[in-house]
Amino acid sequence: MPSAKGRRFWVGACVGLAIYLLIASCGSSALLPYRLKAQAQTVELTVSAAASLEDALEAITPAFHAAYPAIDISYNFGASGALQQQIQQGAPADVFFSAAAKQMDALAEQGLVLKDSRQNIVTNSLVLIAPAQSRIAVTDIAQLRDAEVGVVAVGEFRSVPAGQYAEQVFAELNLLEPLRSKLVFSNNVRGVLAAVESGNADVGVVYATDAALSERVKVLATAPAATHEPIVYPIAVVSDSPNPEAAKTFIAFLQTSTAQTRFKEFGFGVVAR
Repeated sequence: MPSAKGRRFWVGACVGLAIYLLIASCGSSALLPYRLKAQAQTVELTVSAAASLEDALEAITPAFHAAYPAIDISYNFGASGALQQQIQQGAPADVFFSAAAKQMDALAEQGLVLKDSRQNIVTNSLVLIAPAQSRIAVTDIAQLRDAEVGVVAVGEFRSVPAGQYAEQVFAELNLLEPLRSKLVFSNNVRGVLAAVESGNADVGVVYATDAALSERVKVLATAPAATHEPIVYPIAVVSDSPNPEAAKTFIAFLQTSTAQTRFKEFGFGVVAR
């Protein structure tokens, strides 16, 4: 008859074997964090993001890939309004990262984004810029009323959040009518920046983060916060995304200290958690 010690050994061995078989039957990937799952199969996420986020997101992407090598990111940058319309028309997208709440709200009302995935990620401010060598003596946006300015570049009021905010500032300062004949519109904020850089516009209204990217422009004035809605960038998973869990993983990563530090380096404010 086997000793008590021997019986304990065989019982332990049988229990260990049973646990091993249970894990194997469930599939080991079910017990691993997302970044270690299905490494032979890469998931590609399409992120439709506001043009003003391009440089920051491109800088953050390598750190995300290092943490989640099984998830590839493909960016679609543009005006938030144009991206909103693309999603409404069925264009493929997993994540929408808007420069304003207006476009996100519209998609949420139509059930085109997952409401429980929505998060505010970063903030920004609005500035008036001119070519670096410009002699325009303006230190307050309200001074545009009397300044010798021929062309004022702005984003489209309806589709470009930077233009939407600029319209609010002009309306608050009673500048819409005085400036109307001088306004030249661009389909995204980077187009406004380019117009001022090239000298095709005397001044333009862009985000502070865009102005900081160029040595060919200078900031003349910052729009008072009270003259426009808060500039907050919301993000959410698109309802039709075939990879909602991977999309949520990306959104969660943008809220980490690693990503937030990079956002700050590009001049964004981060939303307190």
